[in-house]
Amino acid sequence: MPGSKSISNRVLLLSALASGSTEVCDFLESDDTTVMLDALTKLGVKLRRNENSVEVTGTNGRFPSKSADLFLGNAGTAFRPLAAVLAFAGGNFRLFGVPRMHQRPIADLVDALRCLGAEIRYLGQEGFPPLSIHPAQATDVNTSRVRGDVSSQFLSALLMALPLLGRDVEVIVEGELISKPYVTITLTLMRQFGVPVEQKDWSRFVVAAGGGYTGPGRINIEGDASSASYFLAAGAISGLRGGGPVRVEGVGRLSIQGDVRFVDMLKKMGGSIAIGENWIEAGAGASAAAAGKLFAFDGDCNAIPDAAMTLAVAALFADGRSIIRNVASWRMKETDRLAAMAAELRKFGAMVDEGGDYIAITPPKRLPSQQPVVVDTYDDHRMAMCFSLVAFGGVPVRINDPGCVGKTFPAFFDALKKISIPGPAS
Repeated sequence: MPGSKSISNRVLLLSALASGSTEVCDFLESDDTTVMLDALTKLGVKLRRNENSVEVTGTNGRFPSKSADLFLGNAGTAFRPLAAVLAFAGGNFRLFGVPRMHQRPIADLVDALRCLGAEIRYLGQEGFPPLSIHPAQATDVNTSRVRGDVSSQFLSALLMALPLLGRDVEVIVEGELISKPYVTITLTLMRQFGVPVEQKDWSRFVVAAGGGYTGPGRINIEGDASSASYFLAAGAISGLRGGGPVRVEGVGRLSIQGDVRFVDMLKKMGGSIAIGENWIEAGAGASAAAAGKLFAFDGDCNAIPDAAMTLAVAALFADGRSIIRNVASWRMKETDRLAAMAAELRKFGAMVDEGGDYIAITPPKRLPSQQPVVVDTYDDHRMAMCFSLVAFGGVPVRINDPGCVGKTFPAFFDALKKISIPGPAS
């Protein structure tokens, strides 16, 4: 598996803020990490690229450049943390991206930063990028509040920026925090860079004064668990027709990513799962293989919002109505994923009920097997990768704009070719 996007961009930023040099090994080479690397370069961070790594010379929390225009594409894992860090960097910066990024809300993060003295202005629609950031005002405020029910990236970005303030700061999370495993990634990495965060349940976090980041010298990025979900699902779906299993390497039992829990849901669907420290293998379990169908499911997928998209496509091969719940965050991703997923699933003959925070999928009695179903991807990498999986169930598919996978997995289709697709059912 390629390196985790969530871990790669966090580690690159923390390495830049730390003292000393950090060799970041096996990081993800993709559109989203490219915009982070480009931004760090414009901020004066010294980077040296090697064959499978990048060496980052830390700035000890002080970027050399105090003025920059930063294009960040549609990378939330770059835009949100950089906005928070630059709010306390003592300079003048402009952050902007593609049109879709300018539709993704950021007001909750901006409000939390302003409470701590940040000077941030909206350059377009109020509450959305692009942003202009200016030197923060001096203040001794030591408490900030941030909503947790829109995006966990707001909390993660805020926490990563707080060591720059040099004082104790408590963050109070308002509302139910979604996507908690992604915050766990942030806390784990901050600790690896020498900044422990005191946590009180999921509602209060305290970052103590005097805890600047220290580079660990070398850090390895584990494989991307969200990307692994496509190949694991391919193993289960192809197993219904005598194929599989499929093993992915680079991510396993020791992963700090929440999306490894995808295998729990796949197992409920009748998948056969084996897992080691650094690998996972999936096929169809005996019961599902005998029936030629996966099992319908009803699951809360708040902890695995990205991998939950893979489950939605797998539901086309289930024996009844499946429901994916608590994924309101899909509305504010690279596209409105609830609407996009519903529209594309219907092209396969599925009955789809799309709610505010859920999607229910009833597969047709017979899936198309002659002419390719044409799937639109909405410039969303996960739409392209998810719907590629239907081919493993004997359904021909044509993916429009397949290049959108470059956001997180440029070599996805090359990797997919390594898996044999079972021939037509007799």
